[in-house]
Amino acid sequence: MTAVIFPGQGSQYSNMAMDFNDNFKISTDIFEEIEESTQINIRKIISENPNDELNQTKFTQIAIFSASMVIYKTIIHEFGIEVINPKIFLGHSLGEYSALVAKDILSLSEASNLIKRRGELMDSAIKPNISGMAAIIGKNSKDIDNIIKKNNLDIEIANDNSPMQVVISGLIKDVDAAQSIFISNGAKRYVKLNVSAAFHSKYMLEAQKKLNIEIDNIKFLSSNYEIISNYDASINSDTNKIISCLKNQMANRVKWTDSIKKLEDTNTANIIEIGPGKVLSGLISRITNKFDIKTIDKIIDLNKFN
Repeated sequence: MTAVIFPGQGSQYSNMAMDFNDNFKISTDIFEEIEESTQINIRKIISENPNDELNQTKFTQIAIFSASMVIYKTIIHEFGIEVINPKIFLGHSLGEYSALVAKDILSLSEASNLIKRRGELMDSAIKPNISGMAAIIGKNSKDIDNIIKKNNLDIEIANDNSPMQVVISGLIKDVDAAQSIFISNGAKRYVKLNVSAAFHSKYMLEAQKKLNIEIDNIKFLSSNYEIISNYDASINSDTNKIISCLKNQMANRVKWTDSIKKLEDTNTANIIEIGPGKVLSGLISRITNKFDIKTIDKIIDLNKFN
């Protein structure tokens, strides 16, 4: 059994999926459909990166989603779903939306508009240069939670990425003040991230409420495939449960470590990461060695299906 996973924000790079666009008509068609739906020239952003738009949240998310969908749908079109033989889908934050499209619970055009709105809302959720995030290396989420409580820190865990990497969110002044506390409590590194706001925290609550209005107006379909939700790391096939978890995702931590541990409890043997970069494969290797992991990022990677 195979799980298909999709990356989130931070995996973007210039020219991602453009080799697919240049060599497969289906890839061009997917890009065109998303661009028509969103009225954003996504391929220009990916290939030319004007004004560093590729690294601006309001464009980053739709660009990564587009690249992931182009690669995934090209694989299905060229080789058939049988080459993947998926049973479970999951994605990291933004990647959960890619998973929903891949499992046919959400249409490409509706997801594109929803992600466009998501990026805009997250980008404008709080005034610029007030909040931020930092990656803490060398401590697991339980350790981080204990340090936060013991020192009354006004920060939150945003991403529980692996037992050795946890990302926190908060106001910049609080993120800065916490650095010496975590280092003195045994963290190996404390890396402030180049992001526009404190994602997956209480500072996203208003943005989450606004996005949920958009989610309520979208028709979700049922599917035989299962998904592991970021919000509670539960395995779901029930559409209502999947939607409920999705509506709580933006302002709460991404439980990636728990999600992979949950995947271990199934009879899944293979994981295929589809989309730009290999970030998730690297994180999973720090959580478990149980899975055979493939990454499909460039055309040359298609040889892995032979």
